[in-house]
Amino acid sequence: MKFMLKILQLKLTNVTFPNLGSLWMLVAALGFAIMGALVKMGAQKFSSGELVFYRSIFGLIAIWLYLFTKKLPLATPVMFKQISRALVGFTSLVLFFYAIAHLPLATAITLNYTSPLFLAAITPFMLHEKPKKSLIFGLSIGFIVLSLLLKPSLSSADWLAGSLGLLSGIGAAFAYMHVKQLGKANEPDWRTVFYFTLISTIGAGLWMFFDTFHPVAWQDLPVLFGLGLSATIAQLAMTRAYRTGETLVVANLAYLTVVLASLFGVIWWHEQLSLDAIFAIGLIILSGVISVRTTQ
Repeated sequence: MKFMLKILQLKLTNVTFPNLGSLWMLVAALGFAIMGALVKMGAQKFSSGELVFYRSIFGLIAIWLYLFTKKLPLATPVMFKQISRALVGFTSLVLFFYAIAHLPLATAITLNYTSPLFLAAITPFMLHEKPKKSLIFGLSIGFIVLSLLLKPSLSSADWLAGSLGLLSGIGAAFAYMHVKQLGKANEPDWRTVFYFTLISTIGAGLWMFFDTFHPVAWQDLPVLFGLGLSATIAQLAMTRAYRTGETLVVANLAYLTVVLASLFGVIWWHEQLSLDAIFAIGLIILSGVISVRTTQ
């Protein structure tokens, strides 16, 4: 028996497994897709500033209760990096919501999801990692297919909103890079998400103060609480994915958020997907599978 176990152990040492850390982005993609659906529901009553605030405040409460229960410390030797990540992430979020408010939704999403391409561009300089050509190819194909799926449009009158939407993609790339660097500094996921939700709550609260305020009714609480919960789970999963996974693999898997959001549109709002949209979704999934396989 001992001889058989020794042989099995030797065989397992030669087995290669995919980078499971990257697969946390699948959980994040599902969370962000649910969040997007709830944003669409909440937007029927609340402004963008209010939705960002409620998205953040419910997440902050949930994270704080977890920290209080577990008695986890918030002190960190990389506080500047935490605050920098939170500010960059919140700025990107504000720009994204501005683009959504002033552009067609498909255009705003496409501009925001340029972030994996910008992430691929800055990775060699900030992480000193040389990305594989297959991953760059997969990212490019994913973005092209995403554009075909969403069919974005931009008129000359929308240049300001379009530019800010593109900046949201650039900002998201730098925010993800901050997350990766924090992971290398051994910062836990919950601490990174806590400071992001804290800064976002404060910033969105100030934004909401200068915007229109709509009273919250009891029937609004499930949507707003679900918005905060799904966003928090997605942020935690995304943070772990970038901390433990391959940076560009995670960025490629992020495209699945749009796929899941499209499926939610079919299920909840009975939206119709054309054949080319279904084909594009299949290619995005294939691109994600290829990116994971390249790390084996």
